[in-house]
Amino acid sequence: MGDMSRWVFLLLPLMVLCCLLDNGQAIWLTIPSKGTKCVSEELHNNVVVLADYYAISDDHNHPASPTLSVKVSSPFGNTLHHNENITHGQFAFTTTEAGNYLACFWVEDGHNAGGGSISVGLDWKTGIAAKDWETVARKEKIEGIELELRKLEGAVEAIHENLIYLKRREAEMRSVSETTNTRVASFSVASLGVCVLAAVLQIFYLKRYFQKKKLI
Repeated sequence: MGDMSRWVFLLLPLMVLCCLLDNGQAIWLTIPSKGTKCVSEELHNNVVVLADYYAISDDHNHPASPTLSVKVSSPFGNTLHHNENITHGQFAFTTTEAGNYLACFWVEDGHNAGGGSISVGLDWKTGIAAKDWETVARKEKIEGIELELRKLEGAVEAIHENLIYLKRREAEMRSVSETTNTRVASFSVASLGVCVLAAVLQIFYLKRYFQKKKLI
């Protein structure tokens, strides 16, 4: 009984950590009859993304499932997923670019019987939340405490990768800030130089003018 209690106390904070690091997001979007609704998430390289989506009509007089179109784009504008006139779907990819990944939903003209808005359920998972732990457990023949420790290992790796990404972004932002400050300082010096030159030329011109008029 003492060993069991010890394992429980050991695993409890680990399970809490795994729950805190679970990057699964289930959201609802209201798509207007005309227009586009998009969601985005900033991700770094080599992150697994898995998402399911489905459409539900907001018009109770037309209960049939409406159709929608979806397009997922990378930060550089590459199309990762594109489907049209479907009621539900799924997409999965591993990021190769760091930045904002965009998923946009819209309704094609004439493909919504009710003519009103529709609701879209989006279950968006990234990182360790997108990993199929049941398959991992069967493949490696682990369960119970070993499986939880394996999840913790994945969580720690995700934290490490996020810290490296944040450190790199901080360095990039610092570099941009320093470059901007240098340009602003150079522009200020140049502006001051132009003002001083203009003042000197103005004084020289006025002096010549007054000399011609024999005022000085």
